[in-house]
Parts: sequence; structure tokens; C-alpha cells
Amino acid sequence: MFGNYLIGLREGLEASLVVCILIAYLVKTGHKDKLGPLWVGVGLAVALSLGFGAALQFGSSTLTFEAQEGLGGTLSIISVGLVTWMVFWMKRTARHLKAELQGRLDAALAVGTGALVFTAFMAVGREGLETSLFIWTAVQATGDGIRPLVGALLGLLSSVVLGWLFYRGALRINLAKFFTWTGAMLVVVAAGVLAYGFHDLQEGGFLPGLHALAFDVSTTVPSDSWYGTLLKGVFNFQPNPTVLQGTVWALYLVPVMALFLAPPRGNRTTPATGAAPKTTKVA
Repeated sequence: MFGNYLIGLREGLEASLVVCILIAYLVKTGHKDKLGPLWVGVGLAVALSLGFGAALQFGSSTLTFEAQEGLGGTLSIISVGLVTWMVFWMKRTARHLKAELQGRLDAALAVGTGALVFTAFMAVGREGLETSLFIWTAVQATGDGIRPLVGALLGLLSSVVLGWLFYRGALRINLAKFFTWTGAMLVVVAAGVLAYGFHDLQEGGFLPGLHALAFDVSTTVPSDSWYGTLLKGVFNFQPNPTVLQGTVWALYLVPVMALFLAPPRGNRTTPATGAAPKTTKVA
């Protein structure tokens, strides 16, 4: 449940910040009359994301077992690729996100209302589709009933509250550090989703080695125990992974985490300019 809460919080906060930046800029530049088209674009993006998630859930339920496993495994791999790209992109651009969005908004305002709707739709829609896909694959990986969805929903609600606090000026935070630490935790979650995706492909008969276990600690860490449930909910831990699962998990987690936590090249602090980065404001 915590892993899905983190996904909802991390992904939802990006979308919330995008909306807050767009709203604040329109208000600040005297374009309050353009808030309606902005909300239309945001609403369309949310509707698309919900529809995409529903299509994944109900569409997959009509497939055969092998097809479900193949679809789940393939989408897990795709979602991990998208999330990995996203966390690296956000780490690199978090400090410049405000200026980038404001530039897009200026261009949209110069074109017209339709361009403003499209800009808001694209800015939020990408985050929404990524969130729907990753939450769906994470829920399939945990296989823990309704609790993963509750965790994701609580994360999304928390992100909305935080976004509102940012907009009202009641909360300031160093977004670069926030997205770095939550991104690192998300990499751990993604490693578990990726490993489970390969397990799906094994169960569907698309990959060999289903019965070649790397280890089996199911008697020590029962999956129905409180600590087994906690490990599965947070890290997608499986007490009896296959050799392929363990290999994929390690080959993803170790290099990706090392690259993600490595300081950017040419961006090391110096004695003259080594002040800590300022906290980010939305308005």
C-alpha cells in the first residue's frame, strides 16, 4: 500500500504543481478570464487518464490467462521505462519547470483559447497517463485486492492538498531535493514492478525458467504475515522469486540508482557559489 501511495503522491504532485504554476501565472499576468479554458484542458486530461485506467482494468479481464499475463508483463516493462525516464527528467528540470511552463503558456495565449486548452491538456495528460499505467501495473504486481488502489488514491489526494498549499503560499519546499528522494524510492518500487513483469511473462509461457527459483524464504517470510505484506506493499518483495526475476531486479536497481543519485556533471558546488538551492515557490 505504501508503494502505491508513493506512486500517487509523486506522480500526482507533479500534475498538481503544473496546474498551480499555470493558474498562478494566468492570475499574475491579468488573464483570469482564461482560467476556464485552462480547467477544461485539465478536466479533459483527468478524464483521459481515468478512461485509460478503466480500459486497462476491464479490457484485460476479458482476455485469456496467457494473454493477461503477456499484457501485464509487457505493460509493466513499458511503465517502468516511462517512470525511469520521468524521474531522471524531473531531477534534471525541476528547478526550471516553472520557466518552461510559463514559456509554453505565453505561446498558447498568443495563439488563442484552443491552444490554451491544448497546452493544459498536454501538460497534465502526460502525467496522468503515466500515473494510470504505473499504478495499474503496480496493483497487478502486489495483487493485494483493494488496498493498493486505496493507497494510490490517498497519495493522489495528498498531492492535491500539497499543490493547494503551494499555491496559497502556505508551504515551501526544495523541489529538487523532494523529487530526488522520492524519485530514489520510486526507482526501488519500479525495480519490483519490473521483476514482477518478467514473472508475468514467465507465467504466460513467453519466457522460460518459471520453476528455477533464486531462493525461497516463504516459510520465514510468509506472504500473508504482516511483515510479508509490508515488504510486498513497499518493495514488491516476493519470498520465492525466480532466477530471472532476481537478475532483472538487480540489473535494473543497481545501475539506475547509481546513475540517479550521482551528482550532475558540471554542477558541483564551489566555495564561491556553494549556497544551498532556494526553496521553490509556485507563484
